[in-house]
Amino acid sequence: MSEVDNHNSKELDEETLLLVTQTFKALSDPTRVRILYLLSQKECAVSQIAKELSLLQSTVSHQLSFLKKLRLVKFRREGTSIYYSLEDQHVVSLLNQSINHCLHD
Repeated sequence: MSEVDNHNSKELDEETLLLVTQTFKALSDPTRVRILYLLSQKECAVSQIAKELSLLQSTVSHQLSFLKKLRLVKFRREGTSIYYSLEDQHVVSLLNQSINHCLHD
């Protein structure tokens, strides 16, 4: 039995359906996937993400805001710095499963 089968309802409610499609929308953007992949490796500040991925800080901030609204990333403050990481193991799993699917022969 798959995890999807563990869901007791025969149909997804509208809110869940919207969140699932928004999550896939988030994963449809190469910049967001690059950010998520980097965050799957380590916690990073916006400036570090921008530097490592050769992106503008404004671009990174915009994408992180989008990902934060979908609860795909979380943040913590340390002094004046804000560090981002993946929200939970589900996000790591979703990202890894997608990558493994694409690399599968």
